[in-house]
Amino acid sequence: MISFSYQFTKKETAEGRITDRQWNKENEVRELLVQQQERNKILQAELFEKQEEVRKTEEELAIHEQEQIYFNLVEDVEKYRMYIGDIKVKGQGVKVTLEDASYVPSGEDVNNYLVHESHLFKVINELYISGAQAVSINGKRLSHNSYIYCNGPVVTVDGNQYPAPFIISAIGDPEVLNPALNINGGVKDQLVQDNIVVTIENTEITMDPLLQADEQ
Repeated sequence: MISFSYQFTKKETAEGRITDRQWNKENEVRELLVQQQERNKILQAELFEKQEEVRKTEEELAIHEQEQIYFNLVEDVEKYRMYIGDIKVKGQGVKVTLEDASYVPSGEDVNNYLVHESHLFKVINELYISGAQAVSINGKRLSHNSYIYCNGPVVTVDGNQYPAPFIISAIGDPEVLNPALNINGGVKDQLVQDNIVVTIENTEITMDPLLQADEQ
C-alpha cells in the first residue's frame, strides 16, 4: 500500500496536479503581485501629481518671466524718457557752483577772471562721462540738442541768459560724480587755475520736464 500511495502521488504530480504546498506558494506569489500592483498604482498617482505640480510651476515661471520682460521694457522706457527730458526726475546727485573771481588784480584782463562757456562744458562733460543721468544749468535742464555760449558776463543756455554764479546740477551717484570732479589735476583744479571759484556739494535734486521748463 505504501508503494502504491507513493506511486499514485508521483503520478499526480507528473500529470500536472499540484500539491497543497505548491498551491500555497503560488497563492502567496499572487498576493505579492497584487500588492505590488496596488503599490504601483499609488506611485503612478503620485507621479501624475508631481508632474502636474511641475507643469503649474513652469507656467508660473513663464508668466513671471514675461512679467519681468515687460517690467524691464517699462524700466527702459522710463530711463529713456528721463534721458530725453520727457519726465520729471528726482534723485541724489551733485551741485556744482561756478563763480567769477571776487578779486581782479590791477591791470589784469577781467575776462580772465570770469566764468565762460568752456568752463561750463568742462564740468558738464565730466558729469556725463561719470554717469550723470540728467543735468541742468541754473534750473534749465539740458537736452541732446542744447547749446551754450558766452556773451560777456552772461552765458546763454538754449536761448536763456544767465549771469554768474552758475549752478550746474546733476542727478547720479554722488559717490562717483564728486570724486570725478575732484580728482587731482581734474576739472576742479583746472577751473581754480583759471581763477574760477568752485563749490561742489552732494544733495538731492529735482528737475522738471523739458517742455514744462520751456513753457516757464
